[in-house]
Amino acid sequence: MSNATRNLLIELLVEELPPKSLKRLGDSFAEAMTASLKARGLAGNDIAITAFASPRRFAVHIKNVAAQAPDKSASLKLMPVSVGLDVNGQATPALLKKIRGLCGDAAHTPIPQLKRALDGKVESLFFDSIVKGVTLVEGLQQALDETLLKLPITKMMTYQLADGWSSVNFVRPAHGLVALHGTDIIPVSVLGLTAGRETQGHRFEAKVKTIILKDADNYEVQLTNEGAVIASFPVRRDEIIRQLKAISAETGLQPVEDEALLDEVTALVEWPNVLAGKFDPAFLEIPQECLILTMKANQKYFPLLNANGRLSHQFLIVSNIRPVDTSQVVAGNERVLRSRLADAKFFFDQDKKKTLYSRVAGLSKVVYHNKLGTQAERVERIWAIAQAIGLRLGGNELAAQAGEAANLSKADLLTDMVGEFPELQGIMGRYYAQHDGLADDIAFAIEDHYKPRFAGDELPRNMTGLCVALADKLETLVGMFGIGQIPTGEKDPFALRRHALGVTRMLMEKKLEISLEEIIDISSEVFSNRINFGDAESYQLHNFIYERMSGQLREHGYSSQQIEAVMAKRPQFLNDIHQRLAAVRAFSALPEAGSLAAANKRVSNILKKVEGEVSDTINVDLLREPAEQALHAVLNAVMPKADSAFRLGEFSLALQELAVLRTPVDTFFDNVMVNTEDTVLRANRLALLARLQQEMNRVADISRLAT
Repeated sequence: MSNATRNLLIELLVEELPPKSLKRLGDSFAEAMTASLKARGLAGNDIAITAFASPRRFAVHIKNVAAQAPDKSASLKLMPVSVGLDVNGQATPALLKKIRGLCGDAAHTPIPQLKRALDGKVESLFFDSIVKGVTLVEGLQQALDETLLKLPITKMMTYQLADGWSSVNFVRPAHGLVALHGTDIIPVSVLGLTAGRETQGHRFEAKVKTIILKDADNYEVQLTNEGAVIASFPVRRDEIIRQLKAISAETGLQPVEDEALLDEVTALVEWPNVLAGKFDPAFLEIPQECLILTMKANQKYFPLLNANGRLSHQFLIVSNIRPVDTSQVVAGNERVLRSRLADAKFFFDQDKKKTLYSRVAGLSKVVYHNKLGTQAERVERIWAIAQAIGLRLGGNELAAQAGEAANLSKADLLTDMVGEFPELQGIMGRYYAQHDGLADDIAFAIEDHYKPRFAGDELPRNMTGLCVALADKLETLVGMFGIGQIPTGEKDPFALRRHALGVTRMLMEKKLEISLEEIIDISSEVFSNRINFGDAESYQLHNFIYERMSGQLREHGYSSQQIEAVMAKRPQFLNDIHQRLAAVRAFSALPEAGSLAAANKRVSNILKKVEGEVSDTINVDLLREPAEQALHAVLNAVMPKADSAFRLGEFSLALQELAVLRTPVDTFFDNVMVNTEDTVLRANRLALLARLQQEMNRVADISRLAT
């Protein structure tokens, strides 16, 4: 094998991989292999990488990989000069022993040229040498071993090797290893396999049983032409999308958009073939959410929707084979789906025989949390919170509706349909409520109280739903904080971050005029003495919610400084947060903003150092200096205008009114000694600064805008 730089291909052939982790495994394999080769000097930073991942393999093609890494110069510190050389400058026994350990044990080993250099404050002896670059055989073996250890495998399999004695651990049994550098095989081994140039194609569609790869660059082409395998995950995914669009266009319908389903199907097939199937239209009497979930979750089919978003009786199958006559494949899939839909219809018909009201009592037998009681106890708390919020936001009528919806909100957990498909909780509650003859406001609130279920999800569609959704999330947040179940790191088993974001989104986007403090207090009271939720826990929960909200607001394009300025006020009413942020953004663009923010920060620092309380009363007779008189006068002129704008919610105008303070504030600090020895004058000047700070920070703490 020559030392030329050539392209490298590594493939590991395995039994069918877990579809939901296939893409991640393939990408990790390619990234880890490349990083390891780079670290050993066998690949540079300008290389091109192609990752491959199919149900039975992952592989990587890396361009311009060297047969041997370049040699490197190395400088090894031996010991301090005082230890290595005697008074005559001759090598000490300690130095000689060290050199012989490096260069050989022979007594006649000549002393190499050593370098003297400062190592900190001590002069030391250094040995400069050339380290020979690692060969591709050595480096690739090390890279393979490292890579397999780094793969994100959640559950290992233990299986026996061909010798019948040895066993190894891996995600699935491995059956083949390819390592080609150009046309040359690199003799590496892993998982009991020795590398070669042979691989396998599709189990049923391949033209040949064994594919002999010509070189690293022909891998993808040969797998496609000889093996009936599209090895690239993104190429295979695009091919599935192309076929889905083509077949659905023939029907005049649109497949359900689901990126996760598309990824999973891509990980299940090597040679995709999209086919159209049908089911009995009579099944459309079942709620379409049930049918769609059955098709997607159980069968990996793509349901087809009409122009109005309603489910049709047609669906698309992504098959892994391409027979000349596809009728048997379609018929088999239709037969399997018919059984699934029949089960769903049975569940639906059985569930409708009992009302939601009749199921509520059964929640007393379902444990919610060992420290927080049963689902029945939880529903009682949600009911109380929802009623209190409803009373506050809409009076007795809204309170009654919110209470009724809250009482029924978890009843569908005891239905057969939700037992089979937990993802349908709330959705089935809405259908059963409508079947029971309940008003749409109540039915929709039962479904919507789980919303928003994820980032970007829609909010509850009516006020009843908003009250119950807030109650549900607040009950969870307060309860979990009250028993110390606070998320740490990435762990969040009760989805408290999502609940906090849901609360802030509803308060902000629906502009609900109720304070965060009030709804947290309402929620904590319903727990009575079951949890420990005092001022410390309330403060902690407020911070948790503010942190989630800050991250959410950054996604809206506000800067960290602007968000921090508003959050520093610990706003309790979140319905005007966006107006405050817009005002702060507009204020930041004013030429006076920088100077006023800096002055505000200076005022804050002065007031922080004051022992005791600062009076809010200014004695005009004690304003001796012209600069403090001028500041007081301008403040008196500005305050009525700014206060009026603030009360009307015109926050931008309120902040813009402060622009005239720039000159008198700057003049004040240039000419007035605040911390004078005269305690009376000092107290009066501090009162003036406190008034200034109060006026400037009514919308936001603008000192946070100081650079």
